[in-house]
Amino acid sequence: MRNRWVHFRIRDVYYPDAEKVLEELHGDDLLQGRVVELTDNGGQDGAYAVVEVESMPQPIVVRVDRILGVM
Repeated sequence: MRNRWVHFRIRDVYYPDAEKVLEELHGDDLLQGRVVELTDNGGQDGAYAVVEVESMPQPIVVRVDRILGVM
């Protein structure tokens, strides 16, 4: 998925805090961004994607299993 645009919900954002994202954007809207990095889950509770979203000043981290679509 690296370098691909993805969709996910604000409530599924892991970092920065979803409330911060909510303040800068909109509640249940779908976000679209480009995956710039993937974590190695190392057998833990799931892998995460680092996603650049155009209107956000810093990348967003979201669980890979919460991504709703890949373009």
